[in-house]
Amino acid sequence: MIEIKDGVVIREDELVWKVSRSGGPGGQNVNKVNTRVTLLFDVANCTNLSDVQKQQILTHLSSRADKNGVIRVVSQRFRTQRANRDFALDRLRELLEEALKEMPIRKKTRIPYAAKQQRFEKKKKRSILKRQRAKKDWAGDLAN
Repeated sequence: MIEIKDGVVIREDELVWKVSRSGGPGGQNVNKVNTRVTLLFDVANCTNLSDVQKQQILTHLSSRADKNGVIRVVSQRFRTQRANRDFALDRLRELLEEALKEMPIRKKTRIPYAAKQQRFEKKKKRSILKRQRAKKDWAGDLAN
């Protein structure tokens, strides 16, 4: 069992691990050993998550999930498969924890009267400054 946050756990048999050759560090070893790890987690068919939690995760991680609701985490940072597995699992845990965080509801507030007045004063000063910089009609002055 993998604990995500308070009371939310995922069974290890719901995770699919795939390994392949890594393009990362390793020298000649990199051509012989499968150290890249891909972790697949099927959110849509997870039994321990409620429908609300599933929707929350899929909404928050929509760029990582495919159309079937499977989240993919890839790790090839380290030279060993074990280190990459641990890193991918930690990354999945972080992503799910972030997705399940409850966001506080924003309270609408009114713009203070003084702030509105300051804004109008700045606009007035700017308008006057631009008017002063405007080109004068010199042709009309020469004709007189």
